[in-house]
Amino acid sequence: MRELSAQHLKEHLETCQLKPDELPPLLLDVRQPWEYDICKLDNSILVPMSQIPAKVESYDMKRETVLICHHGIRSRNVGHYLEQAGFSNIINLSGGIDQWARTVDQKMATY
Repeated sequence: MRELSAQHLKEHLETCQLKPDELPPLLLDVRQPWEYDICKLDNSILVPMSQIPAKVESYDMKRETVLICHHGIRSRNVGHYLEQAGFSNIINLSGGIDQWARTVDQKMATY
């Protein structure tokens, strides 16, 4: 699992947009619905941490997957779980959506 700061993830996602022939990273938000309702990254999907085991087989193990939570701790734990399940291309948003809101998108709501 790679750890990327909010700024480095922003740059990485911008680079991915320049490659239209490649599948974009899956942005997997593992927070609770009430957290996701406050703020989220565009194109992210919500799968609360507790639901990951039930849905793990529905995701491509080789697809680049970015894990997102509030501060980067829950998403790191999910990343370790996914690695044990065979996923090989995981990025954890270090500092979580909170760091994103503070450094990349200051207009984003925080909590």
